[in-house]
Amino acid sequence: MQRRRDRTNITSQLKYSALIDGSGVNIVCIGGGPAGLYFALLMKQRDPGHRITVVERNRPYDTFGWGVVFSDQTLGNLKEADAPTAEEILTAFNHWDDIEVNIRGRKIRSSGHGFCGIGRKRLLNILQARCEALSKVVA
Repeated sequence: MQRRRDRTNITSQLKYSALIDGSGVNIVCIGGGPAGLYFALLMKQRDPGHRITVVERNRPYDTFGWGVVFSDQTLGNLKEADAPTAEEILTAFNHWDDIEVNIRGRKIRSSGHGFCGIGRKRLLNILQARCEALSKVVA
């Protein structure tokens, strides 16, 4: 039992030292959807020494699904984390403040929410192109 603990501790120390000295680590991300691609961008931005591979079952620029909606607060988080990518995404978004609910023929409108929407394919294309341009992803 003592032997196993020592081995785990050494492994943890090696991983930690790789993060500190800038030599980076190998990262494999399963799934090339918006979250996987954005994760790859942010990790490479954090340390250019990271070697990141995104594994996706579909071909680049193929996608399935409809749209993605972000709140204004989420958009602020995107800007803070990666301004160039956020700016490219923001120019492709449709923005609205009002939400209208139709119930039994009656319309109720609520304002001041702040949301943006974009087609899933457009969002993925932006993230894929950004990854390619920055050489951040190896597929």
